[in-house]
Amino acid sequence: MDSILNAAKSWLSDFFDADVKTEIQNLIDNDPDGLKDSFYKNMEFGTGGMRGIMGVGTNRINKYTLGKSTQGLSNYLKKVYAGEEIKVVIAYDCRHNSDTLAKTVADVLSANGIKVFLFSELRTTPELSFSVRHLNCHAGIVLTASHNPPEYNGYKVYWTDGGQIVPPQDGEIIGEIDKLAYEDINFEANADLIEYIDKDVDEAFMSASVANGSFNAKGKDDFKIVFTSLHGTSITAIPEVLKRAGYKNVTIIEEQAKPDGNFPTVKSPNPEEPEALAMAIKKAEEIGADMVIGTDPDSDRLGIAVRNLEGEMELLNGNQTMVMMTKFLLQKRKEKGMEGNEFIASTIVSTPMMSPLAKAYGVDYKIVLTGFKWIAKMIKDFPEQYFVGGGEESFGFMVGDFVRDKDAVTATLLACEIASDAKAKGSSFYKELIQCYVDYGFYKEKLISMTKKGISGAEEIKQMMVDYRENPIKEIDGSKVEWIHDYDSSVAKNMITGETESIDIPKSNVLIYTTEDGTRMAARPSGTEPKIKFYFSVNAELGNAGDFEKVRKQLDQKVDRIVSELKLG
Repeated sequence: MDSILNAAKSWLSDFFDADVKTEIQNLIDNDPDGLKDSFYKNMEFGTGGMRGIMGVGTNRINKYTLGKSTQGLSNYLKKVYAGEEIKVVIAYDCRHNSDTLAKTVADVLSANGIKVFLFSELRTTPELSFSVRHLNCHAGIVLTASHNPPEYNGYKVYWTDGGQIVPPQDGEIIGEIDKLAYEDINFEANADLIEYIDKDVDEAFMSASVANGSFNAKGKDDFKIVFTSLHGTSITAIPEVLKRAGYKNVTIIEEQAKPDGNFPTVKSPNPEEPEALAMAIKKAEEIGADMVIGTDPDSDRLGIAVRNLEGEMELLNGNQTMVMMTKFLLQKRKEKGMEGNEFIASTIVSTPMMSPLAKAYGVDYKIVLTGFKWIAKMIKDFPEQYFVGGGEESFGFMVGDFVRDKDAVTATLLACEIASDAKAKGSSFYKELIQCYVDYGFYKEKLISMTKKGISGAEEIKQMMVDYRENPIKEIDGSKVEWIHDYDSSVAKNMITGETESIDIPKSNVLIYTTEDGTRMAARPSGTEPKIKFYFSVNAELGNAGDFEKVRKQLDQKVDRIVSELKLG
C-alpha cells in the first residue's frame, strides 16, 4: 500500500488538472479499495493494445495514461523515421470520452511535430486500418474498447502496413513509454499539424469494401436483411456499402442505430452474445427476413443469424461464419484460376476445420496467435503470397488485404453475397454450412469465459494456468491426452511417447490439450479483459446432410460432458 499511496500522491502535483487532484485526494481519504485498484499497476499493451476502465490513476484510461503512451510513441516514431515528415491517422468510436481522448492524442502528436489526420466524427476500426495505407501514414491510432462494458475505453496502435503493432515494435514502443514520467508529456498542440478528415476517405474505403466484398450474387432483390449497429460506428458505413452493392431490402433497427456509449438497449454490445441480437432477430421474424447482422461498437466483429432447417433464426458462431466465408472466397478464387501462392489464416484457438478446408483447395494455411495483428503480420511477412481471407473464432473476419484488421463492414457484405447467392440457387447459408461439415468434417466448438476482477482475480487466473501446466489433465471424456502445446515455453509434448517439438511462433500464455480422438481444449487468459477463456473443439464425420441433427446432438452432448468433467460449467 505504501507504493500505491506514493504513486497516487505523485498525481497531486501541479502538472495534473485540479479535478483530477480532487478525485485522487478523495480516493486517498475515503476509498482505499478504489485507490488500490486505480494505482496498483500501470496500464499495459495487451493483445489488442491498451484497454481498461476510465478514471484517474495509472491503471485507468485517462488523458495522462494515453498521453504518456502517445508521447512514447511520438519519441519512437521520431527515432525510427528521423528526417521524415511523420504522419499519423486517428479515429475513434462511440464510447464516452472517445472524441476528447482522440483530440488529446492528436494534441500530443502534433506537439511533437507529427502531422495528424483526425477523423471529424466517429468511424469504424476497419476504416482506420485502411486509412493508414491510403494516406501513406507511418502509424494509426483508434480510440475504442471494442465490445467491453460502457465504463471502458482503449487505444490501439497500427503500423505502416495498416496492421496493429507486433514485435519488435510493440516492445520498443513500450520501452520508450517506460522511460517517461507523466511530466514529460507535451500537451501543447500545434493546430497547424492537425487536419480533419471525413468524406474523401469514407468514399475510398467504401469503394474498396464493395470491390473486395461483392461477387455479383444473384437474388438480391428477394433477399431481406435486418441490420443493427448496436449503438456503434458501423451505421456510418454498412448501410451505404450494402446499398452500393445492390441490396435494397435492408431493415435497420432504429432503436439501436444512434451511436451511444451507454449501449442502452443491450446488456453487452457484443454480437457474440445472443441477447445482443434479440431485437434484430425479433424484427426478422416479424418481416420474414433471411439474415440478421449485428456489429460491435467499433465494427470489427460481426454476429450473423440465418434461418436453420426448421426455418427459425439461429445465431452462428465465429468459427462457422469464418469457414463459410473462407470457403466461398476460395471457390471464387478457384473459378478465377488459382496461381499456387494463395494462403488463408486463422488462430490457434479457432476451429481446426480450417486445415482440411485449406487442403481441399490446395492452399497454404497459416496458424497464428490470437489477435488479427498476427494475421496482418503474415501478409507483411510473406509478400510473395496472396492472402485470400481469414478469421478467428471471436466473430472477426478479414476479406483480402486492403484492410489489415477484423473488418465487419466488408465481412457483412460478403455474408450477404453468400446467403443471397445460395437462396437464388435453391439452397441457403445454413444448408451450405452443413455441406461443409460433410466435405471437411463436422467440428463443433464452445467457448467458456470466466471473469475474475481486480488483483485477486488476476492472481486466481495466474494460478489456474500454473495448475494446468504443473498438474496436466491426463484424459478428456475418456480419450487420452496425446499432446500438450505450451505456447509460453514454446514446447509441444507428446504425453504418450514423451517426445517434444518446438513451437515456431511467438510466445504467449496459452495451453492447448489435444486428445487421441481429436478433442481439443485451450486455456488462455485474455490480454484485454479480466478473464480466462477456455476453448473446446470436438469433431466427428458427417456421412451425409441427413444425419446432421443426430451428429450435432452427439457432439453437443460430448462438449457438455467435457465441461462438466473439468468443472467449468
